Amino acid sequence: IARVPRQLAVHKLYHHGLAGSFHVGRPGLGNSLVVSAPAFVPSYEPVVGCHRRRSGRPPWHPRRRKSRAAHPGKLDTLSPDLQIELLTPSPEPFLTSTMPTPTSLRGRHQNAYSPRSTAILKGDTDAVPDANGEVPEDTELVSADGYAATEVFGGKSLSCLGYTYDDIILLPGHINFGVDEVDLTTRFTRKIALGLPFVSSPMDTVTEHMMAIMMALHGGLGIIHYNMTVEEQAKEVRKCKKYKNGFITDPFTLTPEHVVADVQRIKETYGFAGIPITEDGKMGSKLVGMVTNRDIDFVEDPETPLKDIMSTNLIKATEPVTLTEANTILRDSKKGKLPVVDADGNLVSLISRTDLMKNRDYPTASKDATGQLLCGCAVGTRPGDRVRLDALVKAGIDVVVIDSSQGDSVYQLDMIRWIKETYPGLQVVGGNVVTQSQALHLIQAGVDGLRVGMGSGSICTTQEVCAVGRPQASAVYNVAKLARRFGVPITADGGTASTGHIVKALSMGASCTMMGSLLAGTEETPGEYFFQDGVRLKRYRGMGSIDAMQQGSEKRYNWTGKAAVKVAQGVSGAVVDKGSLKRYIPYLTQGTRHGLQDMGAISVSEMHDSLYNGKLRIELRSPAAQREGGVHNLYSYEKRLF
Repeated sequence: IARVPRQLAVHKLYHHGLAGSFHVGRPGLGNSLVVSAPAFVPSYEPVVGCHRRRSGRPPWHPRRRKSRAAHPGKLDTLSPDLQIELLTPSPEPFLTSTMPTPTSLRGRHQNAYSPRSTAILKGDTDAVPDANGEVPEDTELVSADGYAATEVFGGKSLSCLGYTYDDIILLPGHINFGVDEVDLTTRFTRKIALGLPFVSSPMDTVTEHMMAIMMALHGGLGIIHYNMTVEEQAKEVRKCKKYKNGFITDPFTLTPEHVVADVQRIKETYGFAGIPITEDGKMGSKLVGMVTNRDIDFVEDPETPLKDIMSTNLIKATEPVTLTEANTILRDSKKGKLPVVDADGNLVSLISRTDLMKNRDYPTASKDATGQLLCGCAVGTRPGDRVRLDALVKAGIDVVVIDSSQGDSVYQLDMIRWIKETYPGLQVVGGNVVTQSQALHLIQAGVDGLRVGMGSGSICTTQEVCAVGRPQASAVYNVAKLARRFGVPITADGGTASTGHIVKALSMGASCTMMGSLLAGTEETPGEYFFQDGVRLKRYRGMGSIDAMQQGSEKRYNWTGKAAVKVAQGVSGAVVDKGSLKRYIPYLTQGTRHGLQDMGAISVSEMHDSLYNGKLRIELRSPAAQREGGVHNLYSYEKRLF
């Protein structure tokens, strides 16, 4: 208040224990602008409170003749850095106040203390509270708290700064629905829809077939890494695609001469023991029996021939049969497996009872048109990766992710064009990118989705080593704003350490979030557990680490050939055991739903609409605010996720 110009008189009104600060223009100063309450404040710019005199020049005009000296201790003009916050107390006490109304508030300004003034910030005189005192949401009062994304990420005074997820906080909205009503369905590419916005990262310590299977069962998607041979990667794809089929068209088969040890070996490797027995051990030959767990559980001699223990009185379905009809037969027969044969009794396919149970337990599973789980793979941009992709397409992949630390290169553009010409029906995700220019080049080349992030992962050192990258929140918002114009979904890759970060990524415009460290340490990730200082851990490393580069991931960072000197852009480490995804993904799902509910968004698409129409409000957090937002002021505590 000491810096308010001397032309303003400051009146402090106290009534019923409530205080309000109102800046009122002195009477008799000509064509004065009265600032009595938010009802009469046209903007928050410093011009507020300045009086235009009869001379026609404002007080700060350089050619204005000063007729008298400024009052000691006060400024004659408003400082551009001066911030004035007008606080409006509850209007009701002032309706019965006996305090005399200042002269400048009489007449047309008499309603300064009415509820009408609380509804208007920029002269919207049509915004009147209803009978309950509520103001329509189309008034400026709704957007008074926080800032729109365009102001945070694109304002003239802030555009030079980049923000991470921790730098921002989302302001709450109005809740009129339950948390279970929140819809998390989204799109990974133009044509691939997911029940959950979760995608596992193509890292050799995160995603192989077990991770891909569990992610797809819950409604997400797994991207299998390519730090292995072509045959090994294609085998991982087949394991995922076979796991939950409508009709299992290529099950394991054995002959009657095989022994119990062969069945046990398959069970240990693949987790099941229901095996059809055919005359020559191949599909398409005559079905003679079935072997299940019940047949081998009490057999002591592992060298016992299967012909001595197999079941021969089989319930079968005969082609042609629909999946619904076959499931009905299986359910009525109460058997674990239902073989499907042709008119000659030759084995054609197999249906498993566990598939029916999975349909019940995972109703939102990500599946293709044939009922198989969705599965994606990563490939590089070298010529040899085209041969790799041929094998992966034959194995049945639904989407390919071009894996590169810097996606805006001629190598990736050529790869995208080749894929679109060779496999026009295959969905392609390009990346990684962090700028609109990078994204535009890949969109023009024909990508169906974008992967956004550079140097923001917990094990990534790209920004430190190469001095190139971008803070993740700024990268996601800016790329999503461009990609939205072309209908291309983006996936936020990196920097996701909690469900709060997932919510922030989605609120910045991402359709999915790709997770590495957040999923590392679960039972479904590759590798073995080990103990260190009494803590159960699992290995986790960046694809830019020296360990990963020595196994083949160097091509992610060097497109032309092997470098004489490897420069690490990642580290190797360990993470704490997180248990199974069967419990962990539901926790991530529920936490994300709670975040959207608190913002008042019932779906991901509605939240995106709020982002671009300015209804979603954001504030920046100081370091102290970030500390306050976490656990603090405790001597000790235990943090349990679920």
